[in-house]
Amino acid sequence: MSSPRRGCPAARRLSTWPGRTSSTPSEAYYQPSLTAEYDEDSPGGDFDFFSNLVTKWEAAAKLPGESTRQVVVRSGVVLGRGGGAIHHMLLPFRLGLGGPIGSGHQFFPWIHIRDLAGILVHALEASHVQGVLNGVAPAPTTTNAEFAKALGAALGCPAFIPLPGMVVQAVFGRERAIMLLEGQKVVPRKTLASGYRYSFPELGAALKEVVA
Repeated sequence: MSSPRRGCPAARRLSTWPGRTSSTPSEAYYQPSLTAEYDEDSPGGDFDFFSNLVTKWEAAAKLPGESTRQVVVRSGVVLGRGGGAIHHMLLPFRLGLGGPIGSGHQFFPWIHIRDLAGILVHALEASHVQGVLNGVAPAPTTTNAEFAKALGAALGCPAFIPLPGMVVQAVFGRERAIMLLEGQKVVPRKTLASGYRYSFPELGAALKEVVA
């Protein structure tokens, strides 16, 4: 009688499964800052409720032992059609009421949904990839004001009416408001070094595809 590994194609596929991935939000893991730069080796995950929650998510996703290669992808604000952050932004921008949040000077880590999916697939298929990857576009200096301007341009609408910080706090709560009002400069250093090639590395092209 043959062993399951030799006799069952499904078992053969499982025995060579390349790895396991999980995804958590980078804007919650890294501490909001107007000056700091974060890569995959930067500390975080221990300064407020959301950062501690992300740490617990990442810990829960890990399998015991070292037999399985594991990758955590920390994503930025995901840009895609029909949902997510863009879904809440489109109406006010199309009405000519869009603009930066707060001062607009805070960094805005973003990624097109196609690239987030691509990084996850890349992490599964590339046997040399392990540990943490930042799932953000290679445009770490993008500010919230620049994002608002680019979204307005993609829609053909003005984008100059700022959303005051007090309103942001009232709508989103104190912890979430801090992330939106301060932001983080997140660099996908290991993601790029792993060989992943972005489909949408530039904000303008990403937004035009999303709102088309």
